[in-house]
Amino acid sequence: MSTFIIAEAGVNHNGSIEIAKKLIDVASQAGADAVKFQTFKAKNLVSKNAQKANYQKETTDEDESQYEMIKKLELDVDTHKELMRYCDEKRIIFLSTPFDLESIELLYELGLEIFKIPSGEITNLPYLRAIGKLKKRVILSTGMADLGEIEDALDLLVDSGTKRENIIVLHANTMYPTPMEDVNLRAMQTIASAFGVEVGYSDHTLGIEVPIAAVAMGARVIEKHFTLDRDMEGPDHTASLEPDELKAMVNGIRNIEKALGNGIKKPTPSEKPNIEVARKSIVAARDIKKGEIFSEENLATKRPAKGINPMRWDEIIGTVAQRDYKADELI
Repeated sequence: MSTFIIAEAGVNHNGSIEIAKKLIDVASQAGADAVKFQTFKAKNLVSKNAQKANYQKETTDEDESQYEMIKKLELDVDTHKELMRYCDEKRIIFLSTPFDLESIELLYELGLEIFKIPSGEITNLPYLRAIGKLKKRVILSTGMADLGEIEDALDLLVDSGTKRENIIVLHANTMYPTPMEDVNLRAMQTIASAFGVEVGYSDHTLGIEVPIAAVAMGARVIEKHFTLDRDMEGPDHTASLEPDELKAMVNGIRNIEKALGNGIKKPTPSEKPNIEVARKSIVAARDIKKGEIFSEENLATKRPAKGINPMRWDEIIGTVAQRDYKADELI
């Protein structure tokens, strides 16, 4: 099974359908499986006096409220339909994270089969129940959460009607960018063993090595923010990959998938020819006459492996030479 790679466009379209389409192009060309946006109504998401996160204050107009910032990034219904059509054309799955009940309903009506729950909604009972009732596939991000909160969210989703096997839980850290010492990739494996669910990783570090490492540790889904240009104005650009980096991440993940293999330890087709070259046989250490007894003194082990396997050394020592041997000749 290959890793499901979500290229997270998020709000990096800056409210422009043209930029959104360019982001879809980039995700498709990079080889991602899905491109994900965000669906919300600013009026349902934040109160008018809500503060921005510190990282948002650094990357946007500091006099602008969180509401004003988010309002500019809303996508209307027609834009959703246009982007979905464009994703079909580019053969990439359209996903969007709903941030309120109205947006859940909208995405359901648009026919989405996978619902992504962002970290901030993991303690939102009405929201979780609304998604659980849809009985769709669910990807649950767990940034800022502990095991108890993850368990409560999973129970809610399952009790509302979603099958447990249709839920994938993503380990995440919601700091943009996430410091390496806070990544804690092993927590992803803790989640898998604690709840018996498939797991993945939503990454907010700088660079691509952590998501690639997550795949080596068993991540079934990887989500990563990307942008056309990190220098663009907006809340998430600075912690996003640029197009060539996204492509490098996808290629790295695909290589690691191949490298993980089937777990059976045996010579591979590519290395079988090397057995004869790299291994050794029992040979004459010096000239040996017929009738002489083979000993530690007159035998040695040398390449190539065309003769008797040196693992039979003890069996050969003490036996009698049946003919003459020249030095270095295979016994």
